[in-house]
Amino acid sequence: MHSSLATGLMTLLTLACSFATAFANERFTAKDIQEDIIGKRVYLAVPLGGEFPLNYRRNGQVDGSGEALGLGRFAKPNDTGRWWIKGDRLCQQFTSWYKGQPMCFELQRINDKQLKWTRDNGDTGTARIGRDI
Repeated sequence: MHSSLATGLMTLLTLACSFATAFANERFTAKDIQEDIIGKRVYLAVPLGGEFPLNYRRNGQVDGSGEALGLGRFAKPNDTGRWWIKGDRLCQQFTSWYKGQPMCFELQRINDKQLKWTRDNGDTGTARIGRDI
C-alpha cells in the first residue's frame, strides 16, 4: 500500500513540475495579451527596487505614473499614450516618454502573475500582472 501511495505521489509531483516548467516557458500570443494584460494594471520591476505601474485600458490607451518612485526629479512623472498588438507582441507609444517613439515587446510567462518582457531593442525586464482597471 505504501509503495502505491509513494508511486502516486511521485507521479503527481512529476506532473506538477512539468506543468510549471511548461507554463514558465510559454510566450504570450496575441490572444493571451488581450486576455491577460489588456484591462489590467501591470507593474514593471524597477532595477533599484519598487514597481512602476502601467494601465492598459481597453480603449487602446496606456498610462503610467512614476510619482511613487520619484520619477519627477528626472523626467515627466506621468504620461499617456496608446497600445496595440502587432503579431504576438504588445506595442505602445507614449506622448513624452521615450521621446514619443513606438516600441514593441515580446512577453514570456514566468508564472500566472509574472512575466518577462523583451523590448524590440533587446532590453529585458520583469513585470507583475495586477488587478483589473
